[in-house]
Amino acid sequence: MENNYFDIYYHNEKNHRFCYRSGDMVYEEVFEGGALLSAGWNASGYPLNVLKNCPSYLNPKRYAEPFAFNIELDGQSVDFGLEFVDFKTEKSEENETSVLTLKSNIKPVNIKIHTLIDSSQMLSRWLEIENLSETPLKLNKLSVMSGGIESLDDDALENTESVNDVYSLGYFENDGWGKEGQFKWEALKPNCTSIDGRFKKDRFRHPLLFIRNNLTGKIWFSQIGFSGGYRYTVDYNARPDKCNTHLSFKAEITGHNPIYVIAPKGKFVSLVVYMGLVQGNIDDAINEMHSHIRKSVLNMPEAEGKTALIGCGMGAEHTMNVEDSKAFIDQFALMGGEAFIIDAGWECPPDEQMDWSSYNGRNIPDKDRYPNGIKELRDYAHSKGLKFGLWVDIESVGKYCAIHQKHPEWRTVNALGEKSGKFLDLSIPECAEWCKSELTRIISEYELDLLRVDHNVDYTEYFGMRDTGFGIPECVCVKHNEAVYKMYESLKKSFPDVIFENCAGGGGRTDLGMMKNFNHTWVSDWQKMPRSIAITNGMTMALPPERVDRLFAGMGCHTIGSFDAHLRNTMLGHISLNVISPAGAEINQKQMAFIKHSTDIYKEFIRPFLAESKIYHHTPDLNESDYSVLEISAPDKSRGAITVITLCGTNEKEITVKPKGINISKEYQVTLDNEGFTYTILGEKLKRNGICVDIKSSLSSELILYKAI
Repeated sequence: MENNYFDIYYHNEKNHRFCYRSGDMVYEEVFEGGALLSAGWNASGYPLNVLKNCPSYLNPKRYAEPFAFNIELDGQSVDFGLEFVDFKTEKSEENETSVLTLKSNIKPVNIKIHTLIDSSQMLSRWLEIENLSETPLKLNKLSVMSGGIESLDDDALENTESVNDVYSLGYFENDGWGKEGQFKWEALKPNCTSIDGRFKKDRFRHPLLFIRNNLTGKIWFSQIGFSGGYRYTVDYNARPDKCNTHLSFKAEITGHNPIYVIAPKGKFVSLVVYMGLVQGNIDDAINEMHSHIRKSVLNMPEAEGKTALIGCGMGAEHTMNVEDSKAFIDQFALMGGEAFIIDAGWECPPDEQMDWSSYNGRNIPDKDRYPNGIKELRDYAHSKGLKFGLWVDIESVGKYCAIHQKHPEWRTVNALGEKSGKFLDLSIPECAEWCKSELTRIISEYELDLLRVDHNVDYTEYFGMRDTGFGIPECVCVKHNEAVYKMYESLKKSFPDVIFENCAGGGGRTDLGMMKNFNHTWVSDWQKMPRSIAITNGMTMALPPERVDRLFAGMGCHTIGSFDAHLRNTMLGHISLNVISPAGAEINQKQMAFIKHSTDIYKEFIRPFLAESKIYHHTPDLNESDYSVLEISAPDKSRGAITVITLCGTNEKEITVKPKGINISKEYQVTLDNEGFTYTILGEKLKRNGICVDIKSSLSSELILYKAI
């Protein structure tokens, strides 16, 4: 049964205490000794003082840093030395928010701690720092959320042989291009463990973390909604003799210091950190996280993801002339495509599209490539029933772009004084205004139905330095991303009917801070199996499946794996298509029939419930399996779909799949798509015995559909 309860409970007896209850999740903090401290969590809905004379609060003395946030200004920690000013809450039918205001006695600032809950077992947390002085303040350190998570005593630890077995971390193990979403569970050993992205590591690791207590069945889960440098640190303070363990964490922003300069009498509003807890398995954690994301994060009406139109594109890997483009539009229309997108290369002269980066920023269709202008292809796509879109990488300018020469001061300069070859710094207001006006012009002049936004830079270029005007050099990353978020929010509101599709060299910027303003996102440029299967598996943990673009055909996926597996790897998310035959060549009608059959299933059976679906990762850590099983189901358990895809070395594999999204009291019609075989079965037997599928080779698949009757 759904738990729709949420409440923020404030009580002031000996100390100020704040209890956040959402679903069965409880998180508490206490203002004590001039600091806001993490007081602990509960996964079963109990406030920590339910036994008033024997509360289960964490002991702050067990933690070197028990503080619920970490802020350093001008080299001075202001996590402590604080005064309570005010605590306010506001409740609606959808959510409850609170603002706790504290005043520092160390630096002239007020700190406001914002929290949002919405009945999902996850909360949103962000900070606001107000500079009360007439001088600038250097923000050198920022952990938006931190502090103790739990302590275990000897009674709990006696059920394990080693402290190394108590906790596991779940995260994406690779930070490199084309390796997004490679999820793994890893044993947490006593020490400090850090997981970084974008500053000390590459930018293709989505900021996501799970912490699982293997003894008690709790899973904490978190995301950082920021496109710049970040670090999760988990401090597991334990000894081999198993005498009392203490677990704490930090969700931190990283970069060259200062990461931000707060102007005199100015304010800084941080990114958002999302944190949740369940008593259950990873499916429970993921679905609670998706619930919060859908309700309270990706809830901008103009950017809702329910339409999930099937995108079709062509870019530099093809000859991008008008004749071939029309042939591909024809092919996409036969496939069941719904939006035609011209990717990178449309600004380039004929036969130079592979050098698209050098022409980036011109933002004008090349006259030799499109002698009648881009309108000819837009009108042709519309005549075939497809919407029309263009690719743009607005934050980069190539050497053939006028802005590259006209405004070299807009390009970032790194800590060594080296100017970027192409990356624009949107923390410069004039630069941000040019980017926004260019996107406005492109959408309006070319009458776009869809805008695909790319971002192709080296991650080291995020962290240029510039003078703030106060004689203090500042890392541009935070202010650049603030400007980017603001720009896309404004544009999406100005063009509510235009689909905004996010991309960043693949999955380099899929965080929730960026995604708030986009309908859906490209999560990787890597489409070859078996890695593409792991990408789908992992990225549908981080984001609700209707937001996750996966590509069939194109970008090398045709070189390995079966035709059916390629397509089914996209079907439980947001489908994108490429062509299966060169322009002018005969189309294999068997292949075309299978694609049309599959896109019909997607439109008629899957898409109607996709945006509200529950998702189940039967094989979350593919390092521990030789096949992938992914399932989505309608929230009322009336229907669902399952993909089963074998990995390498799994020939003649018989797999039993037990659906998780069913009601055992109902009867279901089950279809195995390979043979078109359908049968009926009671939900109780389906749950107990499962569905047996026989997949004859590696990198092949089966699609299972079930529907209550």
